[in-house]
Amino acid sequence: MLTNYALLLGAALGSVAARQPPKTFTAPAAAPTDQSPFYVGYSNDTITNTPSVPGKVFDRFIQIWLENADFVTALADPVFKHLTAQGILLTSYYAVTHPSEPNYIASVGGDFFGLASDDLIRIPSNVSTIVDLLELKGISWSSYLENMPTDGYQGYNYTNPDGYTYYVRKHNPLVIYDSVGMNATRGARIRNFNDFAVDVDNDALPQWIFITPNLLDDGHDTSVTYAGSWLNYWLVPLLENPNFNTPRTLILLTFDENETYTVNNRIFSLLLGGVIPENLRNTTDDTFYTHYSTLSTVQNNWSLDNLGRQDINKTVNNVFAFVADKTRYQNNGLTTHNLPLLNLTGTCPGPLNPNNYVSWKPPTNGTGAGGGPTYYSPN
Repeated sequence: MLTNYALLLGAALGSVAARQPPKTFTAPAAAPTDQSPFYVGYSNDTITNTPSVPGKVFDRFIQIWLENADFVTALADPVFKHLTAQGILLTSYYAVTHPSEPNYIASVGGDFFGLASDDLIRIPSNVSTIVDLLELKGISWSSYLENMPTDGYQGYNYTNPDGYTYYVRKHNPLVIYDSVGMNATRGARIRNFNDFAVDVDNDALPQWIFITPNLLDDGHDTSVTYAGSWLNYWLVPLLENPNFNTPRTLILLTFDENETYTVNNRIFSLLLGGVIPENLRNTTDDTFYTHYSTLSTVQNNWSLDNLGRQDINKTVNNVFAFVADKTRYQNNGLTTHNLPLLNLTGTCPGPLNPNNYVSWKPPTNGTGAGGGPTYYSPN
């Protein structure tokens, strides 16, 4: 028995050793606009979008999420520092809780519903998301997930043929909501990076985009330096590609949460894109923002309805200042002091908190940054 146990233990250790993340980044293709066998399945179709809807300030919003880094750690990396010269560094941007998954679902649904884990969850189909608000105004959208094997994939994770798990569902916010993930038409708009290459090459990117790199490239299993190398390969050239970065494109480069749970949840966040005025490039903005600010900024730009959750909470929903200045939206004035604690875990009641459970509730009727009414799902 001891011999058998030793053999099993040795096999397990060998398997673990084989799955250790690499120390240096290797490009999956010659350019981010090329398809790659590393992404499992080649794309054979281009996404179909509705006609472009002009916004007040920008016509396309792209957010790129990386993983688990303190603000100062990311800012010290040469690639991140280089990128700050091209945009507006948001020095008081905060994630909303720990760990990862609740931050992701909050960014598209306006709440994390008490979730305090990275468990496999499904949010009922009558819970609304940003997709509902976008589609009401005819605004096209998509998510692109690196190493997700098929469009709308429902699995908890995916392990590549090389034995490494690069993709995880917890970093794919829209698929977690049944109103999107279990809807065949909407699920087809949750695409992988081979699809992304095809969509860029065919000038077919939609207007609202959420991008999640794999567990190596987002820094989760590696480091900020590794994530910086991926950005240098992927984002830096795309900033020069007019099919990706138009003169009316706004890009948010951010992290899901910070690394140090004992301090408030400040994360590196940077606004980039052709819409950033020259006089605001290489500047900082100390307005207090959270992941809910992405919702309120998009709502403000396209005069959307609201979700009736934290997207209408005036404490945490400031609109990005350079947008608010142009639309004459009044933020709350918070900057770096008297901020709410956003590093708490498991303390919020909700339907996804088994230790402090409350049932699913309808949205709160109110007014958001878009000026429209609160959206109520018909489901």
